[in-house]
Amino acid sequence: MSLSATKLRQNLYSILDRVLETGVPVQVERNGRLLIIEPQEKRSKWDRLEEHDIVKGDPEDIVHVDWSGEWKGVAES
Repeated sequence: MSLSATKLRQNLYSILDRVLETGVPVQVERNGRLLIIEPQEKRSKWDRLEEHDIVKGDPEDIVHVDWSGEWKGVAES
């Protein structure tokens, strides 16, 4: 959606509410330049994590490791 600054001023709150509800940005033309009004989503900590390739080899091999020979059990007090 693109509109003039005058049209934005006339319907400012309804336009801002529509942008927040739909997530669709609005372009406003002012002095021959375009400005964009869009919601800024706050990303969670999990969304900001970057993927790191730290497993060398096939990750499925880790799932099938037999640790039963290493298990000592819980020491009783």
